[in-house]
Amino acid sequence: MSWPLFLPYLAVTAGVTYLIRMLPMTIFRREIRSRFVRSFLAYIPYAVISAMTFPNVLYSTGEWRTAVIGAAVAVLLAWRGRSLLTVALAACCAVALAQGFLLIV
Repeated sequence: MSWPLFLPYLAVTAGVTYLIRMLPMTIFRREIRSRFVRSFLAYIPYAVISAMTFPNVLYSTGEWRTAVIGAAVAVLLAWRGRSLLTVALAACCAVALAQGFLLIV
């Protein structure tokens, strides 16, 4: 990507990130007492990260079947409370094994 194209993208990303962090501080001047609103705001970062990451997971291997296997292994291990390193390594190994199996079949 060239600099003349990259710099506007960087500026827009920085502006949006700043607005997302600045607006709640200016809109909500008092402490939020509503349990529902506090819960909703607490889960927004996780939802945004998931929405940005998950599509890339499905296209990262070049074969959707191996990507689904890796994602399933990662979700299962994360659900069982394993560490991030364990989840990542196991998902990578599952994808490698699945790709090797698909080459044989």
